[in-house]
Amino acid sequence: MVDTTQTQQAQGQPLQFYETEEHHPQTGTMLGFWLYLMSDCLIFASLFATYGVLGRSYAGGPTGAELFDLPLVAMNTALLLLSSITYGFAMLEMQKNRVRGTIGWLLITGLFGIGFLSLELYEFAHLIHEGAGPQTSAFLTSFFALVGTHGLHVFFGIVWLVTLCFQLRKHGLIPENKRRVACLSMFWHFLDVVWIGVFTFVYLMGVLV
Repeated sequence: MVDTTQTQQAQGQPLQFYETEEHHPQTGTMLGFWLYLMSDCLIFASLFATYGVLGRSYAGGPTGAELFDLPLVAMNTALLLLSSITYGFAMLEMQKNRVRGTIGWLLITGLFGIGFLSLELYEFAHLIHEGAGPQTSAFLTSFFALVGTHGLHVFFGIVWLVTLCFQLRKHGLIPENKRRVACLSMFWHFLDVVWIGVFTFVYLMGVLV
């Protein structure tokens, strides 16, 4: 077999080299996802700052102490924190290369997420029914914007989680799926951290102050 490099040199052609494998840095996806999370931090920081400015602008309407059902919110918080624990179990199963265990714990995590969203939607519907919709005051506008944005993130996280379960069932724990599970883990725990801020800054301070 004639060496391609020697042939190109003999013909005076510039040398060309071809990669036999796809060029994909091992840490490229994770770095990109960290950059995405940082941009999400800026979004939530802006919403927290907006609520900090407008959170006492009641315009003669109801206050947080009059509206917030703290036991309901505490139950919602417990559901989201439990979902972080179950996602941790899914990561442990993935490290042991157990596909069924990974999928099972991911589905349990999704159920906790659905429970969280259901209680949040119930809270929103109750507030609007009581005449405390986002148009009532600047306080409620900033409240619905902050809590609603977090709820949307949880919703899309559940969609991502279900899609990932189908990919795991079809392809197993291939490196690409392991990387996706790790990215979703960071996203899910990030939402938990944000919600702890919401629970403390919005609900607890709104009721106690």
